[in-house]
Amino acid sequence: MTVYFIGAGPGDPDLITIRGRALISRCPVCLYAGSLVPEAVVAFAPEGARVLDSAAMTLDQTHAEIVAAHARGEDVARVHSGDPALYGAIAEQIRRLKAAGIAYEIVPGVSAYSAAAAAIGQELTIPGVAQSIVLTRVSMQSTAMPSGETLENFARTGATLVIHLGIRNMREIERQLVPHYGVDCPVVVAYRVGWPDQAILRGTFADIRARVREAKITRTALILVGPALAETQDFVDSALYDPAKPHVLRPVAGVDLVEDHNT
Repeated sequence: MTVYFIGAGPGDPDLITIRGRALISRCPVCLYAGSLVPEAVVAFAPEGARVLDSAAMTLDQTHAEIVAAHARGEDVARVHSGDPALYGAIAEQIRRLKAAGIAYEIVPGVSAYSAAAAAIGQELTIPGVAQSIVLTRVSMQSTAMPSGETLENFARTGATLVIHLGIRNMREIERQLVPHYGVDCPVVVAYRVGWPDQAILRGTFADIRARVREAKITRTALILVGPALAETQDFVDSALYDPAKPHVLRPVAGVDLVEDHNT
C-alpha cells in the first residue's frame, strides 16, 4: 500500500489537482484536516471508504490508522490544505512512515498564497519592484521560529512577504515591518481564500489593522506585504517578450517571428 499526501488546495474543491482527486476517489482510507479542508474535497472518496477528520486527532492516532491500513493492504489518502510541502506538518509523519517501512508519495496542491494572488488579480513579482517572495510565519503559540528567520531580516530585502499565522499579531508585525517598508506600504489580508466566505481586505500599514478588527478576522488569514501589491504602479516591462532581447526560443529579434508564431 501507499500513503498519498495530497494537497487539497486553498478551499475551492475545483482547485485540487486531477491526480489528487483521482487518488481520493480510489483510496479505501482517507484522513483529512477538516479544519482547513472542506468536506466537498473528500466527498470523492469511494463508497464505504473510511473517512476520518484528523483535526481533533493526535499524530499517534493518525499514524495508528495508517499502520492499520498498511496491515490491510489499503492505500491511504492523507489530505492536507494548500500544498503539503508548506506548513503541512508532514515531515514528522514521513519520519514515522520511513521507520515503519511504509511507502508514501506527495501530490502537490495549490498554495493559499497563489490563490490569494489570483483573488486580487495581481502578480507578486513585478519587474524592478520585487522579484522574490518570502513565505514565512510568526511564532505566537506555534513552534518557535529559527533565530535568523525574523520579519525584520526578511524585510531588509524589500521582497513580497506572505505571512502565515499572524493575523492576531498585527501590531507586532507593523512594528517590525514599517521601518523597512514604510507606513504607506500596501498590505493585503486574505481570509479563507478559496472558501465561499472568502474576504479580501486591502490597505496599508496605516489602516489595515483597523480594517481587520472591523471585519472581526481572527484566524485563517494570510497577510501579504510589499510594494508589488500596489494596485497601480509604474514599472518596466519584463525582458521575456522584449523583441530587442532574443533568447534560445526567439533567437532573432524582430516582428517577423511574432507573425510566424501567430501563423
